[in-house]
Amino acid sequence: MEKMNIAVCFGSRSVEHDVSVISALQLMEAAEAAGHTVIPVYISREGLWYTGNALRQVETFREFNPMGKEVQRVILDISSGSGDLWAWPLQKTGLFGRLPDPVAHIDCAIPVFHGMNGEDGTIQGLFEMAGIPYASSGVLGSSVGMDKIAMKQLLRGAGFPVLDFIWFTRDQLEKDRLKIVERAEQEIRYPMFIKPASLGSSIGVSKADNREELEKALALATSYDRRILIEVGIDHPVEINCAAVGYGENVQSSVCEMPVSAGDDSFLTFWEKYLRNNGAKGPQSHGMKSLSRVLPAPIDAGLTHRIQQMTVDIFKLLDFRGTVRVDYILDHNDILYVEEPNTIPGSMAFYLWKAAGINFPELVDRLIESAMQAFADKNRSVYAYDSTILQKVTAGAKGSKG
Repeated sequence: MEKMNIAVCFGSRSVEHDVSVISALQLMEAAEAAGHTVIPVYISREGLWYTGNALRQVETFREFNPMGKEVQRVILDISSGSGDLWAWPLQKTGLFGRLPDPVAHIDCAIPVFHGMNGEDGTIQGLFEMAGIPYASSGVLGSSVGMDKIAMKQLLRGAGFPVLDFIWFTRDQLEKDRLKIVERAEQEIRYPMFIKPASLGSSIGVSKADNREELEKALALATSYDRRILIEVGIDHPVEINCAAVGYGENVQSSVCEMPVSAGDDSFLTFWEKYLRNNGAKGPQSHGMKSLSRVLPAPIDAGLTHRIQQMTVDIFKLLDFRGTVRVDYILDHNDILYVEEPNTIPGSMAFYLWKAAGINFPELVDRLIESAMQAFADKNRSVYAYDSTILQKVTAGAKGSKG
């Protein structure tokens, strides 16, 4: 593959900010191993953009200093097709007030955000308008994949198995709390899981076995999001995950994995996903790689094939691209349910691809390839239409829509 200037974009205003940092450090290492020039693009918790070599070290983020050595604040030139990062504040130089050269030029961006303001279609929309190829799902897939309510309704409508659920807004809960509590007890029943609609990494997720726990879970979930999901809880569920990579009709599925909980909890907490088993040094020791898992998952060949095919089908339905991990649940009767797709999975799910014979640098090349294919595909579309409307409208004329 042609070697490129790859902007690895991460951080942002999200409760999953720190997870994004770890995933990005891992990916930058792999992108450099693949022979690409890596441009770190860090978006701070305040929404400011920075670049610099210091952003490739985890120590930089333990107490981030925007004025630190090898850290420079930048802005993106959003003129379509520019792809330039400029030092901020912009300072014109010379007799004619010319701008200095850009700090860096982006050939392709790899978003490594988790959660809101990055994984939800917002940054993808920015890249679309700026005409920059990017290696993640598009605006539609990203926004639907981020919202558990919209995603589950869409998957159910397409015939995929999902657990029963109800949903409501924070305003509805504040106006009639008892009505929602009683509805949950009647339609969902205990045990149940209460989840913010637009978060990942198990943040804000709680299990409730009685009304007291439900009340606490509602308070926690509504502190993170305005749309809340309550889902049927399965006793002792088995989680199976599978990833897919590609674009359009060229999609490949990974091996399946079975994450393992350390205790008796029926779901994996944030601690288990990102803080357990990470005592080793170096960015490769952190992130989703540190999670205990059985890989490949100890399930029969028929179920493995079904999950892999379902993952590819979901990938195509939601027009995903890059790499996406889809999480599934098996109940005690071995009935399979789709839990949720992760459009920018923790650690980019490289551990699943490594088990499938694709190392991390090769995965980076696959991501870039999908970005460039999608970009070329978009540019095949026609964006001009000679309507003659403007020629027929006179200055100050009314009713031009008629």
